[in-house]
This record gives sequence, structure tokens and C-alpha cells, in this order.
Amino acid sequence: MPLRLMEVTVPSAALDEIPEMLDEASVAHVWTTDEGDGTGLVRVLLEAEETEAVSDLFVGRFGPEGGFRLVLLAVEATLPAVEREEKKEAEEEGPGGEAGGGEGGKDEGRGPRRIGREELYEDISQASRLDRVYLAMVALSTVVAAVGLIRGDTAIVIGAMVIAPLLGPNVALSLACTLGDVELAKRSLRAIGAGVATAAAISILLGLALDVDPAAPELAARTRAGLGDLALALAAGAAGSLAFTSGVPAVLVGVMVAVALLPPLVAAGLLAGAGYPDLALGALALMLTNVACVNLAAIGTFLVQRVRPRTWWEADRARKATRVAIATWLVLLGLLVGLIALGRVGGI
Repeated sequence: MPLRLMEVTVPSAALDEIPEMLDEASVAHVWTTDEGDGTGLVRVLLEAEETEAVSDLFVGRFGPEGGFRLVLLAVEATLPAVEREEKKEAEEEGPGGEAGGGEGGKDEGRGPRRIGREELYEDISQASRLDRVYLAMVALSTVVAAVGLIRGDTAIVIGAMVIAPLLGPNVALSLACTLGDVELAKRSLRAIGAGVATAAAISILLGLALDVDPAAPELAARTRAGLGDLALALAAGAAGSLAFTSGVPAVLVGVMVAVALLPPLVAAGLLAGAGYPDLALGALALMLTNVACVNLAAIGTFLVQRVRPRTWWEADRARKATRVAIATWLVLLGLLVGLIALGRVGGI
């Protein structure tokens, strides 16, 4: 995992507590500085997967006090290099080892390797912002995708996926359901709604203005759902959330998610504008099915990655929100698959 530098402002009188407080934490180095104005600055160098546990220690101890501030910075490089051999040996020692996974061992219950809760939240929140740039990117990707679908050019359709910023809002909605965060859910739903409305309006207008052949391979393939489409959407949702939790660039995963979402939506708009309502309903059903699969897989991945709120009362609220979200997506998915299987829309 990459390294992070955590900077924490605490009362200067509490600086002597820091070594003991972090004694059991897995950190590479700690610096403390008395700022001379009653505050102290603590710098902690650690791996990204350890930031959540360490930040919880600081928030639990100093959070209620005035002047508390915690800042997390990405570390590109450090010299000398951080020694990781002892940690690797401890992890490899296995059950019954001094620091391994034996009963009562330090690594018992260690969560999956991922970035901290706060860093994950900030990354996803930034990726789900509704602004003019987001809408412009959706509009541009819709035009590119429409041209690719009409021409039957897969390369152009993939190019549209590179542009489309649909990954952030969908993963943000899943994270909001996992954490029980109502505000993040509202923001992500607004971004998704605005993006869908923009893409639908533009593609309908293009369907009215351009010559649309419903038999074109790229269009015809998106008027019906198959088991492969469901597998693609599930894999896309899991990969998208995993990319965010791992702290790695999500551009290529964004392409994967966009493949499951934007082309069916654009196909539905083109076919509706060109006067093929039945085929348009099939493409719309495929898009809604993919949305349900993407969000179900993303929620499941966050749960497997043990993304949890900090406090027990927030965790209780999050569990309820997660159950409601999973039930809602499963009901929607079941209805759509049922309609498709019965031949009402598309085919499976």
C-alpha cells in the first residue's frame, strides 16, 4: 500500500501522550513539535491501510477538544525507504505465531488492505460533484457514444466511455448506502439524475435528427439483456468500488462502469427519437438492470472491505440503510429480469 503522512494538531500539553497512544499502532515514524502557542503538531508516517485505525485513535482522544485538526497527505517517496520486512514476516508467520493470525495475535481480525474511511469518502465525494464540467462531460460523451452506436464503431463507443464521468456518482450512492450517509446519497442521486437526464435529452434529439438503423450491431446488442450483461454490470460495480478502496487510479475501471451504463441509455434515447419505442424500452430496461447490478456489487464490495462508520450508533444506522438499499435493488432487479424473461422488454 502507498504511504501517507498524517498531520494532527493537538494541545501541546498532550504531546507526551503520543508515543504511548501509538505504541500498539503500525506506524513507520512519529514526529512531535511544540508550536509555542498552546498547540502541538504531530506528524505520523504510515501506510495507507493503517490511517483509519490511527485517525480513530486521534479523533477519539482529541476530537472533542477545540483546535483539533487532522490532515492526511499522500507521500510520493521518502528516504530512507520505509522498512516493511518485519511486517511481512509477521504476516507470513501464520497461526500461532507471535504476531501472526493466532488466537489473540495482533493481526487477528485485520481488515482487507484499503485506504482509510475518511480518504475514501473524500475521493468519492469529489468524484460525484454535480457541476458544469460534469454535465459537459456527460453531454460530450453522449454525442460521441451516439455516433459510435449509429456507425457501429466499437472504438468510438469506447472513446465515449473514457470521457463519461459516471463512475463517481454511482459508487458514491453505494458508499452512502453502506455508511447510512443521507447527504451523500442525495448528492449522488442528484448527479446521477442530472447525468441521465442530460444524456437522454441529447440522445433523443440526435435520434430525431440523424438516420438511425435499429439493426446496427452496436444498437441491436443493447436492446436486450443477457446473462453476460448482468455479469458485466456486477463485475463493473465491484471493480469500481475496489479501485476506490485500494487508492489506485480508477480511470480504466470508470470505462468499465460506463460501458454498462451510458451506451444502453444513449441507445434508448436514439431509438425513442427515431420512432422505435419497443426497442427503446428494451435498451432502457438493460440500463436500469445494469444500474441495479452495479450498485449491488459496489455495496457488497464495501461490506467485504469492512467500510464502516466510526461510532456504534452510526454503524447501526448504516446497517439499516444498507439492508433497505440491498432490498430495493434486489426487488428492482427481480422485476426487470422478470419482465425481460417474459419477453415484455428485450430478451434474456
